[in-house]
Amino acid sequence: MRILVFQHIACEHPGIFRDFLRADGIPYDAVELDAGERIPSLDGYDALWVMGGPMDVWEEDQHPWLVAEKQAIREAVWQRKMPYFGLCFGHQLLACALDGAVGKMAAPEVGILDVDLTEAGRRDPLMQGLAPRQQALQWHGAEVTKLPRDAVVLASSPLCAVQAMRVGDNAYGLQYHVELTDRTVTEWGEVPAYAKSLDATFGAGALPRLEKEAAALMPQFNAAARQLYENFMRTTQRGTKAAQ
Repeated sequence: MRILVFQHIACEHPGIFRDFLRADGIPYDAVELDAGERIPSLDGYDALWVMGGPMDVWEEDQHPWLVAEKQAIREAVWQRKMPYFGLCFGHQLLACALDGAVGKMAAPEVGILDVDLTEAGRRDPLMQGLAPRQQALQWHGAEVTKLPRDAVVLASSPLCAVQAMRVGDNAYGLQYHVELTDRTVTEWGEVPAYAKSLDATFGAGALPRLEKEAAALMPQFNAAARQLYENFMRTTQRGTKAAQ
């Protein structure tokens, strides 16, 4: 198995999932799109993971590489039926690249907040073994406003109706972050756009408080990430066998 990863800023990488992949001997190739790296052929890859980023999905004038990225996502999900896992911006791109829509939220969702599984989420293979209500890191000002066709909402929150979704049988998007390490909040707090939204939500100097809160919950975050990883890999293997 080999995974292709799209990244949009150096500090938003697969995080704790890198440890899981390394332990399982699963290689991955990360393409840093914001740095001008080109998207390779999807041949030879068994799954596509798309990470977060500070840009918005509609900013193609500022980030022309978004055009090729959306085309690659459509090819992967619709044409090749590749397993897809998108986080935050990667979740929004999944909707935007297909026939859904993404828009600005009335207010950003920032901090460690509750996410609730829907009835469909409780039954979905990706969410098995997870609590119906989870605490998760949120750091976004846009949301999915229209689902792609064949999409099912798997999780929601009071401020964001589409916290997680499945599109067809092969593609998943999570608006919230599950890939956290003990360096994530600190590194993201150094990104100007993220620092601005954090201070706007909680007031100046909020980063140390968020770092402390996240550190206390890190074992819980990492356990949930491990469960999601194992569930995704099982789903991917079943899909690969069915296609053979």
